Amino acid sequence: MSPRDLLPAGLAAHKKITLTHGPTPLERLHNLGPQLGIDLWVKRDDCTGLAMGGNKVRQLEYYFGRAAAQDTDTILITGARQSNFVRLAAAAARRQGWRPEVQLEDRVPNDDPYYRSSGNVLLDQILGAHIHYFDQGEDEAAADRNLDAIAARLRDEGRRPYVIHLSLDHPPYGGLGYVEAAIETWHQLQAQLRAQGRRPPSHVVIPSGSGLTHAGFLVGARSVGWDVPILGVCVRRDAETQNRRVLTRAREIVDLLGGGIKITEQDIITDDQVLAPGYGRINAPTKAAISLAAQSEALLLDPVYSGRAMAGLMQFVDQGRIPKGSDVLFIHTGGAPAIFAYQTDLLA
Repeated sequence: MSPRDLLPAGLAAHKKITLTHGPTPLERLHNLGPQLGIDLWVKRDDCTGLAMGGNKVRQLEYYFGRAAAQDTDTILITGARQSNFVRLAAAAARRQGWRPEVQLEDRVPNDDPYYRSSGNVLLDQILGAHIHYFDQGEDEAAADRNLDAIAARLRDEGRRPYVIHLSLDHPPYGGLGYVEAAIETWHQLQAQLRAQGRRPPSHVVIPSGSGLTHAGFLVGARSVGWDVPILGVCVRRDAETQNRRVLTRAREIVDLLGGGIKITEQDIITDDQVLAPGYGRINAPTKAAISLAAQSEALLLDPVYSGRAMAGLMQFVDQGRIPKGSDVLFIHTGGAPAIFAYQTDLLA
């Protein structure tokens, strides 16, 4: 039986293009866990393989499946200047022989030369992406409309573009990739339970940004009866706003799967304690988490998503929301190229 045969029929019905080196590892953090007083495991979705990896590869598999079915020759996507999603979309487009057109938004007030030209921006350029700059950063609908305008111009030139939208106005096909990730993780855990007698995790900690990773993982977990609390660490919006967004996206993902999976308001757990001063702006807890993970485990976390999520996990333990001695699973979403864009802050 192949891993694909283990997926719900509603997920297997969606076309995808395989881009990951999967399944990604599930590893125990032998040094960092004891330092925090927990049994800490990490799902290594920084190791998805494509162009320095990251969780967005899973989402792109489903967007690209749809694009291929529409005889696409050009991919359009939008994101912050240091977007991992943009970098991976450009890489996946090159893998397919398609043209990448990417839009970089001024979402983060940062004029540091490293931020504006290194990290993911440098990789976008090396990949030969045609870059469009968008001077707004907190208006997803406007960013999507601008992508659509670019797509219209490309059609006039004879191209066949496929647009990957990010706003709530469009179906969350990318979330299907994290339904699959959760089911993959669950099967890995079951194998470890049988082979090693380890306890199942009492909590899962995950970054919560666009909401598709968080919502997809939640839906995937519930689809196999895994009722573990999934704690989303806010990286862009306050917890109240993010709760609504994740609930909306999760229910939309359930609809894409044909229904039958119950997601309640109580399933949505987000926390914004380490969000300030805002998206893409480093703070002391995140900087400390990045240093601790690197120096304890040689685990490289990024300043925007995975570093902030680890900072949130550390807060949960300090506050007793995750009790000492708990078995905890951390979802590492990657983002290593952004480290180079933040070197001024990280070395200060």
